[in-house]
Amino acid sequence: MASSVFRGVVEFFDTVGLYDVVLPFILVFTITFAILEKTRVLGTETVHGHVETRKNLNAMVAFVVSFLVIASSRLVEIITKVSSDMVILLMLSVLFLLLVGSFMKEGDPVYLKGGWQTFFMFVMFIGIALIFMNAITDDNGVSWLDRFWNFVSKGQGGDSVGAIILLGFFVLFIAYIIREPGKAEHEEEHGDSHGESHGH
Repeated sequence: MASSVFRGVVEFFDTVGLYDVVLPFILVFTITFAILEKTRVLGTETVHGHVETRKNLNAMVAFVVSFLVIASSRLVEIITKVSSDMVILLMLSVLFLLLVGSFMKEGDPVYLKGGWQTFFMFVMFIGIALIFMNAITDDNGVSWLDRFWNFVSKGQGGDSVGAIILLGFFVLFIAYIIREPGKAEHEEEHGDSHGESHGH
């Protein structure tokens, strides 16, 4: 009985437009306002000797942008689908870190660094790109991801797809070869040299 009551509440929220109006509005407003506050593209003002952002202008722009977004049902549908799929991607990353943490000693921080961090950042970027391609559809309801998959799997791309993949492989290989040592590696080397000098 309790589950049916809660399900009725969820359906009521859906009826009043909580999921396709209120929540997308809050999400777009929050992200837009945060970006405007961070970048300060609308300028700053001095209040009592302190430089502050123009919160009134930032809030107004974010408010208008949010209303324009929820006015388009297609944009709201894309935002809803992308947000739900990104939560799944986030949950996968959290579960992966939980599995990694099961092989570590108690008290050790569970995080990725170095090449593993770069690799998983690349994986997340590909995942987000695929999520957006799956959410954006044409007038016939076919997503960009379906069109791209048909383009590749059915050989419609011909040699161009293979050439692009091969070119990307060469670019990544050359970037890996000519990359400069990172800051962490320099600090580690300097730290070792200082330790040796103090030891002597």
